[in-house]
Amino acid sequence: TYKILLFSSISILLIALLSLNFFLSHKEKKRVEFSENYIKAKIFLENGNNNEAKSILEDLVMSNDPVYSTLSFFLILDKNLINNKNEITAMFDHILENNKYEKELKNLLIYKKALYSSSYLSEPEILKELSPLLNEKETLWKPHALFLMGDYFVSTNQNFKAKEFYLQILNTKNLHQEMYDLAQSKLIRINNVK
Repeated sequence: TYKILLFSSISILLIALLSLNFFLSHKEKKRVEFSENYIKAKIFLENGNNNEAKSILEDLVMSNDPVYSTLSFFLILDKNLINNKNEITAMFDHILENNKYEKELKNLLIYKKALYSSSYLSEPEILKELSPLLNEKETLWKPHALFLMGDYFVSTNQNFKAKEFYLQILNTKNLHQEMYDLAQSKLIRINNVK
């Protein structure tokens, strides 16, 4: 019985090691494939073949690889390969929902989505987009979100609301001096408009 138990344990261990090796090998092959496709898309862009590049980049975005999905998406944005706002928003949502990011990187993506959408969304929609940042106490991106909302309200001539957001920036702990100075200058401009 000990021999059977020993052979069973060794067999299970061997199968587990082979499975792990196969999984890691497969994962590495996928990463190499993603890398090659990303480079291929960049070459297509350099040669003016935007449609081919767009197709490859869209596939990479949907691949759910945190690195190449994100890089591909921002290349699509940078090169204006997609002009449909709904498609861009859907890609932002896909990336955020299907990739695991560190907290601050995810918050950066949330901020970038809100920044992109701020030109066509209404006030409640922008606030909803930024709520994960605005409601969090400790994130690097909260002051940026507050600036975005303050600037949004200045652009819509709602200076009282803008002032509230700029004042929140000044009350943020461990704020970088440049951001503090910028918030103060924006408040001075609002006060001079009266």
